[in-house]
Amino acid sequence: MKFIVTISQDEDGMYIADCPSIPGCVSQGRTKDEAIQNIRDAIVECLEVRSERGIPLTFF
Repeated sequence: MKFIVTISQDEDGMYIADCPSIPGCVSQGRTKDEAIQNIRDAIVECLEVRSERGIPLTFF
């Protein structure tokens, strides 16, 4: 599966990564690359939890 991820930088310089199609799936990193890797891990975890609980995997 491929997901759209948005990345922004907060006022402290941290990169915030969000996967809008999976509610609550957000991560961060000190660098853009770290944020991307962290959101990849978060997506896997979010999908596993949603599957275990019988929640639809994505919002869209």
